[in-house]
Amino acid sequence: MRRKSKDYIITLNDYGFKVEAWDNHGKYISVYTKTRQEASDFIISWWDKSEENKENDELMHKAMKEMIAIDKKYNICQGDRDGLD
Repeated sequence: MRRKSKDYIITLNDYGFKVEAWDNHGKYISVYTKTRQEASDFIISWWDKSEENKENDELMHKAMKEMIAIDKKYNICQGDRDGLD
């Protein structure tokens, strides 16, 4: 489920707690913690890193677009082959 604002769900399970969190950009993460305090700390930390995570994602997307453009320019990817054989 994609969310557009900060949110979280903490579920008790056999291991401890399942933590599902969404940042203010809708990015989702799921982790398991042993204590409720660890779960709360993780959520706050995830939200604090929201802008940094968004910048890193944008940088990764830009790099992927550039790699695709290079592949097309030099015909590296052709059909099912990567052209590097």
